[in-house]
Amino acid sequence: MTDLLNLVLDAHGGLPQWRKARTIHVKGSVGGRLWGWRGQEGIYTNADFTLDVQEPHLVYDDFTAPGLRGVFTPDRVMIEAPDGKVLEERTAPREAFAGHGPETPWDRLHSLYFGGYAMWNYFTAPYLLTRPGVQVEELEPWDEAGEQWRRLRAVFPADLVTHGREQVFYYNTSGLLRRHDYAAEVLGAPPAAHYSDAHTAVSGLVFPTRRYVVPVPESGRPLPEPVLVTIDVTEVTVG
Repeated sequence: MTDLLNLVLDAHGGLPQWRKARTIHVKGSVGGRLWGWRGQEGIYTNADFTLDVQEPHLVYDDFTAPGLRGVFTPDRVMIEAPDGKVLEERTAPREAFAGHGPETPWDRLHSLYFGGYAMWNYFTAPYLLTRPGVQVEELEPWDEAGEQWRRLRAVFPADLVTHGREQVFYYNTSGLLRRHDYAAEVLGAPPAAHYSDAHTAVSGLVFPTRRYVVPVPESGRPLPEPVLVTIDVTEVTVG
């Protein structure tokens, strides 16, 4: 690991604490323009999900209706009734985005896959960067918002479900995440900057509780609009 990754892991609770954690339960609201463009306005207005820290698995409670569960794994997404009956499912869910354009409408299984892997990535970082096959290197610093942020470039293995293979993470002098750049392949790979702040400590781990995503032109300086995704967290618990 790089010196910067060590600093970042310590700032977010420390590697031993992340290794001990089994689940993260999050309540909040996920909004932004993306969902309406895809015909899924309000699908995550009341988001309530639990993720497995050690493996890519996430469950949304009350997904699209009271009592329904939206279950994400990399190879299968499904919606379950309160009695456990599978109401809808899709195997190889990433393949279902093939041929999509910027305004191709989604169904709720598309949204479940995107909202499943994205939240699993966001809420397991920076522990995510220590997974087998992930390569990291420190880039030159970046000046923004009157601060200088250190940057990590991560290259993810093909078998790890994420936005895209190459991503860049920006950290302040304390090692806390402030920005995360990626190009989501399932959206056609438009460059985006994902900002994070309002960090809070929960059971020894540290999480941003306010996030938003905006487009990034070739200059690397993000545009203020449109705000593609917002994530406002009201409650986090670690199991």
